[in-house]
Amino acid sequence: MQAQLSELEQYNPNSIEPIPRYEHLFKRRVWRMIDLKEKQNKGFFARGGEITDFILDAIKSGEIADLYVNDSLTTKMSKDDFLNKMVYQEGLKIDEWQRGVEYYEGDQVRYNGIVYSAIFDEVRSVPSEAPDDWEETPGVGDAILFLPRQISLMMLMEDVIFDKRRSRLYHKPQSLQLIIPGSETLDGVQLPLVVLKYKDLHKLFKDHPEKAIWINRYNSAENKNFADAFDLRLFRASLFKFENPDDDPIVDMYKNRMEAVMASEWWEMQLMEKEHNLWEY
Repeated sequence: MQAQLSELEQYNPNSIEPIPRYEHLFKRRVWRMIDLKEKQNKGFFARGGEITDFILDAIKSGEIADLYVNDSLTTKMSKDDFLNKMVYQEGLKIDEWQRGVEYYEGDQVRYNGIVYSAIFDEVRSVPSEAPDDWEETPGVGDAILFLPRQISLMMLMEDVIFDKRRSRLYHKPQSLQLIIPGSETLDGVQLPLVVLKYKDLHKLFKDHPEKAIWINRYNSAENKNFADAFDLRLFRASLFKFENPDDDPIVDMYKNRMEAVMASEWWEMQLMEKEHNLWEY
């Protein structure tokens, strides 16, 4: 039983086609920031076919049920908590209609979940029964939600593994975080929304080939499924963080932003150099 358990522990349950640990010659966990507004990433962010819109629909419908607070993938987030984070501006509080109260033109009340506006003065009638006195005003008072196109950042956490048996480097995505940039929030602060298992997203993309479409801007015959586009690395991402004892992002390791940007590119090149050196192993 112990031997069987240790064999199971050789595989990462969050990886697609996991590589057993005894085949790892080199492994490093990295975090990459994907800006969907960048030209190279527009295939994931085509108008009307945004990957963020597709994911939001899956969360709202319950097709993706496992939502997480952070990329440890252990602390779950409720669907209601997620929907609350999607609120851009709180709605107005509109009082319930009260029997016997006299309302005047322009007064707004809520009755059976619907908002009505009084058309005349001295109105006492029941809103749903007096269309001559009351006018339905759908949407009034509702909270304003963030739009899918406002969610333009994604944080991809993945393991970079050199498989010593196959003698090549593999990228094994673990999670994807949806983020609203500070330019879209009222307080100007970046807003992380939710973390999802990449494994769940990969299955979702494959289950909906008619919607999960990465658009090839130069040749629509080469459009691909979102899952295939990730597998083929058809996105451009900047290295945000690599695993380190202090869990610091790269930007916190350097004096200014320019140095951090250059360091991000340098660390990316170091990973490529590492792969080259391991080939010689």
